[in-house]
Amino acid sequence: MNEIICPNCKKAFKVDEAGFADILKQVRDHQFEEELEKRLILAEKDKESAVNLALATLKNTLQEDLSKKDREIMELKAKSDRELSEKLANKETEINQIKAKLDNAELEKKLSVTEAVQKIEKERDDLANNLKHKETETQLLEKSLNEKFIAELRTKDEIIKLKDEEIALRKDMKLKLSTKMVGETLEQHCETEFNKLRATAFQNAYFEKDNNSSSGSKGDFIYRENDEQGNEIISIMFEMKNESDQTATKKRNEDFFKELDKDRTEKKCEFAVLVTLLESESEYYNTGIVDVSHKYSKMYVVRPQFFIPIITLLRNASMNSMQYKAELSLIRNQNIDITNFEDNINKFKEGFAKNYDLASRKFKTAIDEIDKTIDHLYKTKEALLSSENNLRLANNKAEDLTIKKLTNGNPTMRAKFDEL
Repeated sequence: MNEIICPNCKKAFKVDEAGFADILKQVRDHQFEEELEKRLILAEKDKESAVNLALATLKNTLQEDLSKKDREIMELKAKSDRELSEKLANKETEINQIKAKLDNAELEKKLSVTEAVQKIEKERDDLANNLKHKETETQLLEKSLNEKFIAELRTKDEIIKLKDEEIALRKDMKLKLSTKMVGETLEQHCETEFNKLRATAFQNAYFEKDNNSSSGSKGDFIYRENDEQGNEIISIMFEMKNESDQTATKKRNEDFFKELDKDRTEKKCEFAVLVTLLESESEYYNTGIVDVSHKYSKMYVVRPQFFIPIITLLRNASMNSMQYKAELSLIRNQNIDITNFEDNINKFKEGFAKNYDLASRKFKTAIDEIDKTIDHLYKTKEALLSSENNLRLANNKAEDLTIKKLTNGNPTMRAKFDEL
């Protein structure tokens, strides 16, 4: 609001931004028109004064010149008519030149006035455009503020609506007496909400209570969903926590994070979600879906009204990443095949090495036996060669043997051979 003092009664009164801008516009337009009119009047007066001054000066000059001319004419009357005519002609020329100068002066004055008027009109147009631009900026700013205010009001209305729904839900749960009944009521509420949409939105989904407590603990519900090829799209471990207003010891949501993360890991679930009505006055948890993955990986805390939205949000995000999961599964299978191939190669190498070692040892034994046999053959060969030499010597001796030699010195044998 702006305060304005009345110039007549000297009393102050307040006007809003729009009224003040309208008054200011009127004052500016009125002042501008008055100033323009004053400047035009002053310019017209300046022009008339200048023209009158020039005319007066010219008139005086002409009067003086005419007086001089009259005197000169009186003096020249005695001269010849031809000289007088020439001088009169010259004077007429001078008079015409003076009149031309006077006309030029008048034209210059008109141009000066026109330029001044154009300059003032340009200043007026610039001021009008600036004022219009300022008014447009003011309207845009006002519109932006109104839209922001309306959006904030809508957001507040939505928050109030969610809180009213949560209050109504808590009032309904207050009817249950024991803590066990309170917890079971929240679980039944979530299961009922899911079953409402199971046939339409979650046809291929598994959503059942976690009854496996072999590891020492268990969550409340497990949600799993696979595609047609059997690849897991998403898996969520749910834990529901609530307590009655009459409960003496108030629990905090953070008290259950560690156990929930343990259950998620042991049951091989990708996400963990705590559906809770604990810490009902906490602005942090009342904002909606709270991401606590800075403490425990892939963990969220929601109020019951966000039970279905958290499933759809995580499910849609996982559906978008299914292509990458499928490619990862293919790569993983390829890696398994490569591993099996490498294992078979390693087994072949080990078997081949054993067989090669055994064959090598057998081959070495055979080589040793062959070497021994070769040594034996060499000895046999030497023995045969030695025997052949002895036979040759024997043959030579046999060829040198004659009857004469046999009977030499043996008269009996010589007598027998002689008889033969």
